[in-house]
Amino acid sequence: MKESSFKGRRCFTIVLLLLMAFLIFFQLNIWDTLFQRKMSSTIFYSKATTEVRSICNFPPLSPKDVLEERLLLESVAWPETPALQSPLSLELTSDPAHSSFTILPARGGGQWRVGDQLEVSIIISDFKGQPKKSGGDFLFARLHNLRLGAGVAGKVVDHLNGSYSAVFPLLWEGAAQVEVTLVHPSEAITVLNRLTSEQPDRVFFISLFLSGSRSETTICNICLRQTKQPICDFTDPRTGDPWFCYKPKNMNCDARIAHSSVGYKQTLKAKEDELFQGRVNLKVCIPASGPAGVTVLPKKEGQPEVESSIVNFQASGYYYQGLWRALDGTTVRQFTGASAITQCLKDKVVHLYGDSTIRQWFEFLNAALPDLKESNLGSSRKNGPFLALDYENKIMVTFRLHGPPLRFIGSNEEIRYIANELDDLIGAPNTVVVFGIWAHFGSFPIEVYIRRLQRIRSAVVRLLDRAPKTVVIIRTANPKALWLDVVINNSDWFSVQCDKVLRAIFKGLNVHLIDAWEMVLAHHLPNSLHPQPPIIKSMMDVLFSYTCPQKGG
Repeated sequence: MKESSFKGRRCFTIVLLLLMAFLIFFQLNIWDTLFQRKMSSTIFYSKATTEVRSICNFPPLSPKDVLEERLLLESVAWPETPALQSPLSLELTSDPAHSSFTILPARGGGQWRVGDQLEVSIIISDFKGQPKKSGGDFLFARLHNLRLGAGVAGKVVDHLNGSYSAVFPLLWEGAAQVEVTLVHPSEAITVLNRLTSEQPDRVFFISLFLSGSRSETTICNICLRQTKQPICDFTDPRTGDPWFCYKPKNMNCDARIAHSSVGYKQTLKAKEDELFQGRVNLKVCIPASGPAGVTVLPKKEGQPEVESSIVNFQASGYYYQGLWRALDGTTVRQFTGASAITQCLKDKVVHLYGDSTIRQWFEFLNAALPDLKESNLGSSRKNGPFLALDYENKIMVTFRLHGPPLRFIGSNEEIRYIANELDDLIGAPNTVVVFGIWAHFGSFPIEVYIRRLQRIRSAVVRLLDRAPKTVVIIRTANPKALWLDVVINNSDWFSVQCDKVLRAIFKGLNVHLIDAWEMVLAHHLPNSLHPQPPIIKSMMDVLFSYTCPQKGG
């Protein structure tokens, strides 16, 4: 009877929240006016000169964390991009159709062989065909052979003068085709940078407050503009992760029961949307000015390793015959069929934490293992939490969403911070902890993401201190399909910064990275927030290889 009552209350809460969300969404102009009022002193924000820091609450850091944050910000700093003319003239912006790439000759004019580095020169021009004089364009580079099921991501170097270089390792024999993609022109980066600086609160979140028969919704955010309206401080007492809501007029803060994201505010200036056009200047391939590929011969006995003169680049792995091969010394085994996966996970507990890209992995396991039975926790299919058990083989798999910011609709009971979850684990050699957190942070200043990862890292360190043999696996960000609505809040340009920060913060710890960025970029399938099944299968093979490493390998 209690379970039925709980489910009924949850359904009522969600329906009520949806109705209120629509009302809030259509009244955002009222909030725009509200945001212009004089700030109150309900919550004291640290002094800073930038507008972002007057909107976002950044609690003080330790001297060590301050230094780390500064170094991380320097590491992801983007080259200066051009100021935009008003009105915007597309003719003077980067145009992939008028740009080109050229494969540079092999060292000494010889033939290409496995083990060599392939270098490509890229020249970016505007819509008039005039070469650009500054850098800051966002480019992807990939080397591939569809017939061989082969592919590897390249490294792009910005020379800050309109020219770029791409460097690739040559890893297979036969044909290798170069693909260079303009993800964003430098002028689009100027817009994205401005949005993050001026509007870190452009995605709207609300919370539902319920007391008896009365309900009210208010706007919430990490970056919440101060007004005369009092603010509820929902900063997590254990992790220190901030979250704030405007206080409902007739209820206490503790009446909050549900969370939702209700859209975003698009405030592009005149003609700026022209900088984000599919098939024009948004993820469009750049043509070659000559041959677009090379033929790679076998490696000669005693052949010295050839390093690029441009950049020291080591790919994390590559595809060959459709299978991912790691280049960091990890032997990636193929776990084909339920029996192989079950044998690996036997007597193990697997905890999955993160966003919907981690939920994909729970769904993979649920589908791949017929003896793994999911328990009905009364959760929504999108949000979880989820629990699945294989009693005979003593396998338990769980999934839980990370804490806010989250663009979803659900109850507060479904939201927990990863650091708290890790601190509540005992840990053991049979415990596997997997997390991925990135897709909901694109609209925020990178400092928000840095601080979240610092807190998670501290929890990982504590977990490994008390249970050193716990297996910890971290999923990186990945490129995705882009169109205007996605770009504004979740461009690959935001994601690549998150990717760099995550790698740096967890470097040196006894953790394993699954390089989703390169695994998606190197594959022939289209980029997608939720990668297609063949890529997920490759990711899971890496996960199982970390969980059950080959003896002696």
